[in-house]
Amino acid sequence: MQQDDDNKNVMRHGKKINHLGRKTAHRHSMLANMACSLVEHKRINTTVAKAKALKKFVEPLVTKSKEDTTHNRRLVFAKMRQKDAVAELFRTVAPKVGDRPGGYTRIIKLGNRLGDNADMAMIELVDFNEIYNAGKATKKKTTRRSRRGSGTGTEAAAAAPAAKAAPAKAEKEAKKEEE
Repeated sequence: MQQDDDNKNVMRHGKKINHLGRKTAHRHSMLANMACSLVEHKRINTTVAKAKALKKFVEPLVTKSKEDTTHNRRLVFAKMRQKDAVAELFRTVAPKVGDRPGGYTRIIKLGNRLGDNADMAMIELVDFNEIYNAGKATKKKTTRRSRRGSGTGTEAAAAAPAAKAAPAKAEKEAKKEEE
């Protein structure tokens, strides 16, 4: 009796994994199947909790797929367990996300499911959405630079005020000489 009362107030310190109401083997199999579906279809609809768990599962696999080595293929295959999905990941997904430093998936909340009112979400691979990427395809990638940098743009900008200041100084000196 005493032990049951103590377990009611147990806090979740350091427990980051959402168990999704399943045992470990079932959860790993479900996430592997969802990851294969995501790679194959580029977007899937699921609950918000499963989408968040899938994001943590898939993002490291996509990062590994950016470098196509036998070792990385075996590591990814150990998690996903489907040869076709691994080939698709390395063949089509990895080249598209090669320059992206992370954040390969996007979760969009869709509202509640009619049957049980569960929060639904769509999880998709970011670079495969034509709607969001339509305007960004023409944008040129830029790098951030310091204001104090020694580029040609800053030298021209520094020279322009100096050129404007020179005639003003000459006029002031001429007025002083007249007085």
